[in-house]
Amino acid sequence: MRVLAAVDKFRGTVTAAQVAAAIGHACWELGHECIERPIADGGEGTLEALGGANRTTRVTDPLGRPVDAQWRMSQGTAIIEMARASGLQLVGGKESNDPIAASTVGTGQLIDTALNEGAERIIVCVGGSATTDGGLGAVQAISTPARLKAVDFVVACDVRTPFVDAARQFAPQKGASPAQVEFLANRLTRLVDDYRDKFGVDVSVIEGAGAAGGLAGGLAALGARLQPGFDIVAEELGLEELVSRSDVIISGEGFVDAESFNGKVVGGMRELCLRTNKPIGVICGNIDAEVSDYVPHISLVDKFGEHEAFNATATCIERATGELLELLNF
Repeated sequence: MRVLAAVDKFRGTVTAAQVAAAIGHACWELGHECIERPIADGGEGTLEALGGANRTTRVTDPLGRPVDAQWRMSQGTAIIEMARASGLQLVGGKESNDPIAASTVGTGQLIDTALNEGAERIIVCVGGSATTDGGLGAVQAISTPARLKAVDFVVACDVRTPFVDAARQFAPQKGASPAQVEFLANRLTRLVDDYRDKFGVDVSVIEGAGAAGGLAGGLAALGARLQPGFDIVAEELGLEELVSRSDVIISGEGFVDAESFNGKVVGGMRELCLRTNKPIGVICGNIDAEVSDYVPHISLVDKFGEHEAFNATATCIERATGELLELLNF
């Protein structure tokens, strides 16, 4: 039997590659073939899912310090994961962040470098940002924005948040106080007018423009197309064909809730399986009771307890794989 392990990371415990490897090892022990495909939804981990880094460029991190940011260039396509240049993890989390000063300059510098190296297509993966600058830092760091008109410029989004709403929805996760959230929201409101006046684009009406603290909107002002990140990954990796060639699909992520079925990996894989009439099951760290009947699943917390689920995650995933296949009648 051929199993496709198309999985996202379990944030804070195991990477998507480690999840896929654990499922693959369990399948091998059971005598099944397994295709291991770590995937992502446009946020952190998308660079690895699309082939991994083969370039490193020194840029400016969210708080103005130098950072060596990895990215990818292959066959004219540049893949930039904004978290590598402007991510919250670069500043040590929300406790160490300055949510007002945090800037996307480094992401713009990577885009500029990709243009200088002759990129014909640029995919910017957004998520995990330290910033709520509406992408202004990135916009200002691109030396000749007109060059973007000559390339296929795409932003991989994993949320549908409007531009100005980015402050109230995401800034608290980046360390912003209530007063700072209001300041940032007002700043984004002013940027809507600035981008409209300068570039002729109304970012306030673009779905998903609030992704990465408005970076998606800033890049849209320069002509980028915003697309669901999962759809981009699925197309780049040929996931629909892989699903059609497999007997059963196992997907997974750390926490499954309603958002998991709204542009995330688990929901995207479920839709692919419905279209191709293939069975799918999910291994997750935990699951919200409201969506527990959406897809056959095994929750590591429910099955093995919280301590084992968080401290021996890969082992639990291996053990859960056989039980999930039995649940799916394989």
